Amino acid sequence: MKHCFIKLESIQDVRDFVDAVTKFDMEIDLSSGRYVVDAKSIMGIFSLDLMSPIKMTIHSDDCQNVFEDLKKFIIE
Repeated sequence: MKHCFIKLESIQDVRDFVDAVTKFDMEIDLSSGRYVVDAKSIMGIFSLDLMSPIKMTIHSDDCQNVFEDLKKFIIE
């Protein structure tokens, strides 16, 4: 399991993010405060506080390719 923080600043960012994560066959969650949603759900993402960084949890240890595809959203 790996964690990082992402930032989604626009509706287009959310669409691009969901398009990118749906290519992967692993479970990916996003959490903001006490809310946890499936990263592949556009409606779920819009229920989070997008003004703050969002914690992304990838439920796999082999996820380097996920980080490479999502690098424009990841906060370093």
